[in-house]
Amino acid sequence: MTSEPTSAPWASKGPASYFSSIEKKYGKSIKEWQKIIAGCPETAHMKIVGFLKEEHGLGHGHANALVAWTLAGNKAS
Repeated sequence: MTSEPTSAPWASKGPASYFSSIEKKYGKSIKEWQKIIAGCPETAHMKIVGFLKEEHGLGHGHANALVAWTLAGNKAS
């Protein structure tokens, strides 16, 4: 069984190493998640993590990875 390709070749270390599984599990691209993060009323890292967990059902590790990568100034293409 082969997995479906993701929208980008993500790094094998750090927060981006979770991105392939995030896209597969939740059905949204990293770019879409970044739009959700940008629209979040919270600005603090852990508040945004909580928002993603509570409002979108993400697990803690996945939410944390998305927020850390996004707040570091990275942008998905």
